Amino acid sequence: MARPKKASHRAVVEDPHDCLTMQCAACSILSAALVCAGAAAAATNPYSLSYRPAPPDNPLKGFFPYAGTYTTFPHSLEWGYLPLRSLMTGPTNFDWTDLDKLLDDIAQRGHQTVFRIYLDYPSKPTGIPQYLLDAGLATHAYTDYSNNGISVSPDYENTLLRQALRNFIAALGARYDGDSRVGFITVGLLGFWGEWHTYPHDAWFAPVSVQDEVLTAYERAFGKTKLLVRKPAGTNPGPRRIGYHDDSFAYQTLDPPDWTFLGELKAAGETNKWRTQPMGGEVRPEVQPCMWDTNQPACVPVGQEYSTCVNLTHASWMLNHRVFVPGFTGAQKDLALAGARRLGYELYVSNAELADARLSGPLAVRLELWNTGVAPFYYDWPVQLGALDSHNTLVRTWTTPWRLSSVLPAETNTVWSYTETNHGLAIGLYKLVLCVHNPLTNGALFRFANQTQDANLAGWLTLGQISVVSNLARPRLSGSRGLAGFDLQVSSAAPGVWAVEQTSDFAVWTPLVATNTSTAEWTVTDGVSSPARFYRVVGPP
Repeated sequence: MARPKKASHRAVVEDPHDCLTMQCAACSILSAALVCAGAAAAATNPYSLSYRPAPPDNPLKGFFPYAGTYTTFPHSLEWGYLPLRSLMTGPTNFDWTDLDKLLDDIAQRGHQTVFRIYLDYPSKPTGIPQYLLDAGLATHAYTDYSNNGISVSPDYENTLLRQALRNFIAALGARYDGDSRVGFITVGLLGFWGEWHTYPHDAWFAPVSVQDEVLTAYERAFGKTKLLVRKPAGTNPGPRRIGYHDDSFAYQTLDPPDWTFLGELKAAGETNKWRTQPMGGEVRPEVQPCMWDTNQPACVPVGQEYSTCVNLTHASWMLNHRVFVPGFTGAQKDLALAGARRLGYELYVSNAELADARLSGPLAVRLELWNTGVAPFYYDWPVQLGALDSHNTLVRTWTTPWRLSSVLPAETNTVWSYTETNHGLAIGLYKLVLCVHNPLTNGALFRFANQTQDANLAGWLTLGQISVVSNLARPRLSGSRGLAGFDLQVSSAAPGVWAVEQTSDFAVWTPLVATNTSTAEWTVTDGVSSPARFYRVVGPP
């Protein structure tokens, strides 16, 4: 472009939506350099969303029964025990038939499994693999817990047994870590019922070295599926990626005394483990039949009130078979449903900001999210945004990087933001929706605590509406010296309010003219002569 020999005026185009690529217009005396000054944001639609309690059968939380078909109480999990001897026939020989059958049967009902493998279950035949007994593994007989010599407690220091446990855990993880049929695994294996004690025969229990071997083997084998153990154990439980389960919930949960579940967590410095690892357990069988009966206030021991136990342990789930068989009706069932809801997470989207989008522009979403429960959701299942057309048909989805496990119960909200640069939507109106996908294909739907959950599509939370509009027309700005001054011509402009502004320093822009026009081409003349002057066109919002 030739350098002007006289005072110069230059023309600049600014579009508030799209950066313009403009052509230079040659002038008889001066040159007109056309540049772009950036894009402004599209219109934003704010939505305030109403709260509604989430259902008690949201995934991976609430009350659940022993494995079986029950319609008396909503649930998303089922419980299963298996003896080690049914799965292990030699040092490296495994038969997964029984475990796969358990998982498949439960999955066919749309539920996920919490399970435990045991060696010693009082009153049941031994769970010790036969090859270990044949090799001379020493055992202890006992009559406690109505056992009457049926099961036996093994010598946990036995070398062959220790190797068997390490081999089994490694094989279990290789096959089932991340399996969508599995919700949680309780570590089990050691102690009566796999509950990591042999009370009142404390001397029989596994020494700390064996506890460490088992816990380390589980951590190495499982990087995806969440694990729980009965209590803090081993030499250094703090760094381990293993949560805890209280199998005497609402009975021996709260301290004092210091041997209760919470007392042991406090002693080990593990009261905040719930922030990253799950807490679960079983409602103590003695209180299951009566804890929701307001006419039996002495059912739950004083100081072990259910709601306080939930609040202080941050438990997510409880085996509570009595609410299923024979179940409850009326006020007792209502209280039990409220008790199930109180466990674990509850995610509520309070606000959504949804920006209208140009056909080839970005789609921007901002959400304010609250966890109104007592614990996080411990798995980072895929979180998707979607668009519904006027027929409520899902026409587009986008997988976000949002992590459910990061949303902790708090007095402040969590903000999620997402921008999709290639949304792929046609011109029109759309409802934006939000969904968390359960990896179990027919698993329980994840539902937010919102009034508009499932409003337009099952499993999806309706956030609000956006418009996708055509791309803004790209105007041209050209200039030339005229008799009355410097003539500026705007062409190819979309209808709307446009302004031509001028500056000599690019710091302060002064309006030269503003117009609301439906004409694509129009002119304006700047009668002021200046040694250096630049122009721009500012378009409609």
